[in-house]
Amino acid sequence: MTSITFLLLVAGLVLLVAGAEFLVRGASRIAAVLQISPLIIGLTIVAYGTSAPEMFVSVMSGLSGQGDIAMGNVVGSNICNVLLILGLSALVTPLVVTKQIIRSDVPIMIGVSVLLLMFCLDGKLSRVDSLILFTGAIAYTLSLMYQSKKQKTTQDEFTQEYGFDGNVTSGLWLKNIILIVGGLALLVLGSRWLVDSAVNIATALGVNELLIGLTIVAIGTSLPELATSVVASFRGERDIAVGNVLGSNIFNILAVLGVSGTISPDGIQVSETLIQFDLPVAIAVAFACLPIFYSGQRIDRWEALLFLFYYLAYTGYLVLDVTKQDTLPTYIDIMLWFVIPLTVITLVTISIREKRAAGKRRSL
Repeated sequence: MTSITFLLLVAGLVLLVAGAEFLVRGASRIAAVLQISPLIIGLTIVAYGTSAPEMFVSVMSGLSGQGDIAMGNVVGSNICNVLLILGLSALVTPLVVTKQIIRSDVPIMIGVSVLLLMFCLDGKLSRVDSLILFTGAIAYTLSLMYQSKKQKTTQDEFTQEYGFDGNVTSGLWLKNIILIVGGLALLVLGSRWLVDSAVNIATALGVNELLIGLTIVAIGTSLPELATSVVASFRGERDIAVGNVLGSNIFNILAVLGVSGTISPDGIQVSETLIQFDLPVAIAVAFACLPIFYSGQRIDRWEALLFLFYYLAYTGYLVLDVTKQDTLPTYIDIMLWFVIPLTVITLVTISIREKRAAGKRRSL
């Protein structure tokens, strides 16, 4: 392992972020030209575009036979998106959560997370499983497009969101097509550098590929979501910050793993550790969104701190586990028998209070 390996790792991350930015910008403006509503652009093109790094990294890993990085990247990114990215975004300003997200997107995120665990119980995400996931991605996207047809969108909305004034020229098309093609090229190159350098580092340090996928690669490929959600929070577009994360998580499971598993020669092998710990954590994180989002239909700063605490706790477990520390059993006992039950009781109590308060407001 040389300094060139670390430089390739950093360069790969930079190219992934830049490529996703170019892809999202070009695709969003073309969607605006086609008069697709800003909300649907946020839930599909922006969310899917910021998940492009996960797509390319997982596809490259799957083709190279590095299933642990492919699966660890998606599962780790989903955990990172909710706990770290929503946590940081809500620290900037409390995030608004729409009823559509609570009633539709969160249940879908929970459902696809559980479905993924069921598919992986036999130790493998087969091509058939992957095709089912990819079919779900198509169905989810079509349902969002159907919703967009029922929404009336004015030209002012497009001008405000994307700077598009309705004047369509050949130069506009060419510029945005170049952005899309250039973004895809950067994503391909960046994902290759990132995967290769991550594998080399893991091999040199004696760290398994799953841990690298769950941490370094997962955080790196989540940088576009982080940038998008934090910037949206600063701009006051707080619903976009939440929608971007949930849309990305759904896309990661349905499309990223769907494509990766379909094109992999033998599907994707799934480690026992991922099945027994990391996937259940991802499901628990998805379930945790319901009471937090439901309480006042917003994510307050103290809830953001709760998200961040659990991300640090999760990362701490991974480090203690891979380094075989004697304190790991005590760490697990504290989390299982004290911290997690206390959190559950707090969230349930807040949800009950909010439901009662909402009932009183309706009765007035």
